[in-house]
Amino acid sequence: MLRRSLPALAVVAALGLVACQQKTASAVNDSEMSLGDPKAKITVVEYASVGCPFCAQFSNEIFPAFKAKYVDTGKARYVFREVLVGGGDEVSLAAAGFLMARCAGKDKYFPILEQTFRAQSSIYQSGDVRGGLLEIAKANGMNEAQFTSCISNDQSLIALNARSEQAAKDGVGSTPTFFINGKKAFEGLPTAEQLDKAIQAAQ
Repeated sequence: MLRRSLPALAVVAALGLVACQQKTASAVNDSEMSLGDPKAKITVVEYASVGCPFCAQFSNEIFPAFKAKYVDTGKARYVFREVLVGGGDEVSLAAAGFLMARCAGKDKYFPILEQTFRAQSSIYQSGDVRGGLLEIAKANGMNEAQFTSCISNDQSLIALNARSEQAAKDGVGSTPTFFINGKKAFEGLPTAEQLDKAIQAAQ
C-alpha cells in the first residue's frame, strides 16, 4: 500500500544558511513565538528546526529545566525562531511541522513543537512524516482536512521561508543557535551547565 506523501508545497528546499559576520540577533517583536515575561532582563532566542536531531535533544533533555528555572520564574523570556535546514525528511518535517504549529494558534504552538520534537525519532524511523504529524494534529483538535489545509497554504509557506531567510541574515549557520540578550552565545547544542553559566553572565 502506498503511503500518502506531504503536499508538494510543504516539501520545500532548505535554505542554504551562510556563515555571516553578524553576531547579533534581529530585534524581538511582539508577534514572535515566545514564552515568559517580555520585560525580563534576559532574552534567550533559539534558532531551531523541528527536523533537527540536535534541536530535539535540546527540547527533550535541556529545555524543561531551563524553562522551569528561568522562564516560569520571570527571569528570562524565551523566543523560538524557525529555521529550515537539511534535506529530505528533515526539511519536510520542519516545514510541515512549523506550518501545523502556527495554524493551531499561539496557545498550542509550543505544545505542538514539543510533541513534534518528542516524536521526531519515531517519525524518521517510520519514514512517514505526514502520518506522524497528522497524529499530533489530531491530538490537538485538528481533523485531517484542517491539517492538510494548514501545510498546503501558499502564504504561510512564503512567510515561513522569509523567517528562515532572516535567520541567515542574523548570522545563523546551523541549528540550534542561541542568542542571549541579542548576542550569539552558542552555535550548536550547549550543555545545561554551559547555558546556565551564559545566562548568569548576562544578568
